[in-house]
Formats: sequence, structure tokens, C-alpha cells
Amino acid sequence: MSRVWDIPVHDSTRVRDVRVAAEAACRDARLDTRRTDDAALVATELATNLLKHGGGGRVVVNLVEPPDTHGGARAVAVQLLSLDHGPGIPDVAAAVRDGFTTTPSSLGAGLGTCRRISSAFDLYSVRGRGTVVLARIGSDTHPRPTAARAGGINIPLAHAEHSGDAWAWSRSGPLLTLLLADGLGHGTKAAQASSAAVAELHRTAHLPPADILRRLDTALRPTRGAAVALAQLDSGAGTLRFAGVGNIAARLRTDGVWQPLVSHPGIVGAAFPATVPVVRQPWSADSLLVLASDGLPGRWTPPDDPHLLTRDPALIAAAVLRDAGSAASPLRDDTSVAVLAPERRTEAHDRL
Repeated sequence: MSRVWDIPVHDSTRVRDVRVAAEAACRDARLDTRRTDDAALVATELATNLLKHGGGGRVVVNLVEPPDTHGGARAVAVQLLSLDHGPGIPDVAAAVRDGFTTTPSSLGAGLGTCRRISSAFDLYSVRGRGTVVLARIGSDTHPRPTAARAGGINIPLAHAEHSGDAWAWSRSGPLLTLLLADGLGHGTKAAQASSAAVAELHRTAHLPPADILRRLDTALRPTRGAAVALAQLDSGAGTLRFAGVGNIAARLRTDGVWQPLVSHPGIVGAAFPATVPVVRQPWSADSLLVLASDGLPGRWTPPDDPHLLTRDPALIAAAVLRDAGSAASPLRDDTSVAVLAPERRTEAHDRL
């Protein structure tokens, strides 16, 4: 089970809490002192900006892994996501310029420095609606790009240490499989179920979705069980296959139109259905897939802002989660959103 840090930032005392969380995450990720210091600087800047410019918000710290499972252990990165419903940034280009800061009480690093020292950095801001900032700190400041991209955000109920949700992606040849699992209930036992699903995915990513789900059912029988959705992209054939058991919501965007992908009723590991329908859809350069656990409010809508749809998948996931709720409507369960996106046509946003 990986830890999750969800820190509300509404006064100056929480800036230290965000920095301490980033440092703890770096220890779990086994990052060296230099990268831990980088993460602490980024965390401090993001939290301070929330207070000075966003009217408060939250910083979510997750541990994330790359999709490739062969050739030894996977390098874990620390992902920081800053979310607010504030006034937005008037001039994004100026805000991310190296050396630029409008926050005298911060370290003076500015978002430009955060962008430079992060393995991945992205920012999305809309006047009057708020800002989402992503910074990912790994051992390498220049990670290798992948043909398809996935990302997500995972928030535990009531700021708990562990979330009962989990998302992961795994590659096997031309197949890339994205999983989102929601362990029954919440807390440690739910986290054990979703973590078991992630571990089994990495052993079975070469199989088709229905077979993976059957293997997951066996692996999760000692646990509470979970709702699980799988989306498998075949980059060679240009197709996406989807199968799910339980209440994971899925929305697929193709040719500018969103459509739901429906999971089958049941519980993986407890009440597995006799048959698992598999939906096959074309996948193109403008496709996008969003998976969400039932912690997200039921009436959430997928994003349509073209400026958002081309950003880092984790940033898209965070924007979906932020826009589905508000400070007056707190989350009622562990909540996660995962996004699968095609390869970027350009590198214009890779460092922005």
C-alpha cells in the first residue's frame, strides 16, 4: 500500500506540513538528498502560492510509477498537485518564467524554478475558476517520453494515511493497460484490496481485459474485494478495449464527443459475474479516457476545454476532481481519477 498525503492549505502553518509531506514521500520513493531538497522547495512554493494567490486550497502528494514492468524495479516518483478555486493567474507565461515570483514570503524560487527542477511540470489556470499545478519529482529531471500517457490523482477520505482506491498502468509489448480499483469501504482493508489489484495487473498485463479481471478475482478473494475497471490500449491496432466490474465511471472522448463506457455489476474478489462484457472502441490522436471511482460526485462532467485536454493526464485528472466538488461539498469516500491520453504531438507543454 502506498501512502497518500492530502493537506488542506488555509493558513501559514500548513506550508510546513506540505513540505514535511513531500520529504516523507521522497523517503518512501528512495530519492536522494538533492531530489528531496528539490521536492521540499517545490512543495513550499506551491503551498505558499495557494495562500497568497489562490485563497487557499489543497496539496495532494502521491507516489507514482512508470508503466514499464520489465528489467527490474520501477523508479517511483513523488507527485505534487496543487488545487484551488481562486481567481486564477492573470499571466501564466510570466508566472512560469524562471526567476519570477510575486510572493515575497516564499523562498523566492517562483514557479519557473519549480518547472526547471521538476521531472514533469504543468499548470492550468482559468480566470475566475482557479488553478491546478502539477510537479513530479523523480530521480531523473528528463524522463523518457512514452507513446501513450496516463496519470491520476488519489485522495483518501478525511485525510487518512491510506486510500482504498488505487490506479496503475502497465505495458506489455504494444499493449498498455490502465487500471482503477476501488476497494470496498475505505481505510487499510480497502487499500489492501486495491493494492492487490495493482500487483496482479503487473503480472497479467499481457492478457486481454476479461482474462485480467478473472485473474484479479482470484487474487482479491482473500481481501474485501473491489470495483475494478480496465482499459487496454493496443497501439499497433489503434483500438481501446474496456471492461469493468463494479461502480467505476468511465468516459471516452473520440472525435470531440464524450460517451460513457459501462461496467458490469459485481465485485471483483467477492461477487464476480459469470461473463464480463468487453467494449472495443477506436483510439486516435485526439482520444481521451477518464476513469473515476464513486467518491466523485455522480453528476461530474468530463472536461471540454481544449487547453486542458492536451495537458499532462495527472493534471487533467486533478482538474476533473476539483471541478466536480467544492469546499462546501467535501468528498464522502476515497476518491480517485485516472486519465489515459495519446502521445503529445509536440513537447510544448512538457515543461510547462
